[in-house]
Amino acid sequence: MAQTHEEIDLAVSADAVSLPGTLFLAPELKGLVLFVHGSGSSRFSRRNRAVASDLVDRGFASFLFDLLTEREAMDRRNVFDIPLLATRVMAATTSLSRQHQVRDLPVGYFGASTGAAAALLAAAEIGDGISAVVSRGGRPDLAGEDLPQVTAPTLLIVGSLDGQVIDLNRAAQARLTCENRLEIVEGATHLFEEPGKLEEVSRLAGDWFDEHFRKSL
Repeated sequence: MAQTHEEIDLAVSADAVSLPGTLFLAPELKGLVLFVHGSGSSRFSRRNRAVASDLVDRGFASFLFDLLTEREAMDRRNVFDIPLLATRVMAATTSLSRQHQVRDLPVGYFGASTGAAAALLAAAEIGDGISAVVSRGGRPDLAGEDLPQVTAPTLLIVGSLDGQVIDLNRAAQARLTCENRLEIVEGATHLFEEPGKLEEVSRLAGDWFDEHFRKSL
């Protein structure tokens, strides 16, 4: 993160456990983005932190946190328990609504892999309180029957070389009733590791949050 950014350690209380997180702030803020990591990842996800840094540069507060405790994560059933993960996202959203630096800002979710499904399920539950959702290489299909209940404008970003995930995203997109778009990043694989591809994700996500946060003010 750039030196002008403020960094705050902030724990989220959910289901009688404490989940560590970090809130990144810029001098002037126009929205808050909660990052929802995928299976096998954490608040230290290199790719999510790179996108978060880019978003903070554009004036969006970014919050990265662990969805599970270390002990919970040892049980693979928890890692893929989308309703459980969604409750953690909602708990984080509630916690941040009491944080004075960001409490009056529009809120969006950035979900990666399985985290995209948890973000969408949480957005469906919260409704108008969420202004936008972005999915990076996500599995929105795992949100299943809750997809039609999502009201937040949703952007699905997938690499052009991630064939099966493209198909799963198209199937999920067909079930969405909110404003939505599927963006295919040419030459990118599932993790967007190719030069410049993750930066393209940041640009697309930032543009989406910019557009829809402005509309919610």
